[in-house]
Amino acid sequence: MSHNHHPRDQKVSATFALLVTSDSRTPDTDETGKLAKKLLSEAGHEVVEYGIVPNDSGKIKDWLANVIENSETQIIITSGGTGIGSVDKTVDTAKKLFEKELPGFGEYFRRLSYDEIGTPGLMSRSTAGVVNKKIIFCLPGSRGAMKTALNKIILPGIGHMIWELNRR
Repeated sequence: MSHNHHPRDQKVSATFALLVTSDSRTPDTDETGKLAKKLLSEAGHEVVEYGIVPNDSGKIKDWLANVIENSETQIIITSGGTGIGSVDKTVDTAKKLFEKELPGFGEYFRRLSYDEIGTPGLMSRSTAGVVNKKIIFCLPGSRGAMKTALNKIILPGIGHMIWELNRR
């Protein structure tokens, strides 16, 4: 079987959960969440869970734990809380849930970010991991970060990701 015809390269329609961590955004003012929903929908995917929670480890963990148990969700994206400030709790909270970490995601995302915005792109602690046959991607809260991660990493690789999650 050639690489171009491998089952992992098939077009799939995936279900997503989207968590925005912010102390100030609302569904009306969350432009990053709106962009993510638009890009995912245009690519043939569905956002089945969406939430905004404050930068609070307990609330982030509770939201993620609830979605991890939701069998409809295959991919979870978090937006916000990946920086180096004291309010940035998402990465630390999500990593405690990971069964496996995917360090290449964060490394490549920072490389792309550096190419786009320079050294500030290296301040992100973006990461990804697997828990309960779901992938969690932790992204910065900006529209640019969301667009880069979705268009250059997540959406082009979604078929392979789903294949890997479900193979025995």
